Amino acid sequence: MDEQLTIGELAHRTGVATSALRYWEDLGLLPAPARVSGQRRYPPSAVDLVGVVLLLRGVGFTLREVKAFVAARSPDGDGWRQLYERKLTELDQRIAQAQVARTAIAHGLACPHENIFECANFTSGVTALLAGHSVEEAHSQIHPGTSGARNAEQ
Repeated sequence: MDEQLTIGELAHRTGVATSALRYWEDLGLLPAPARVSGQRRYPPSAVDLVGVVLLLRGVGFTLREVKAFVAARSPDGDGWRQLYERKLTELDQRIAQAQVARTAIAHGLACPHENIFECANFTSGVTALLAGHSVEEAHSQIHPGTSGARNAEQ
């Protein structure tokens, strides 16, 4: 019979708290382990599965998405590719938003006004946001010819 791991041993091998492992089990990320005298006993393959969860969490997947990924794995399936494609699109959108924010903040730091609230560009941006424009639209109205994806030094 293969070596079975207690939850403490699994936690030690993976660096994941036992409480998190129990939570992941409740969510269905980890299969319900066998029980020996009431104690959880995991197969050695659980170490790799915990590693998969850690990797996916580390690159931005939610626990719900991790569950879908784990459920989608099959020898002949490629459902995981769809999950990856959606996450890549989401990350691209978040990166674009972060670039817009970075550009706007860099322009704010370059503002010659001692009090940012006295800056016409800043107040125009606030007005544009209140009128329903996105940060990117508001910023492009204030600084025509720049975009969030360009270098903030423009």
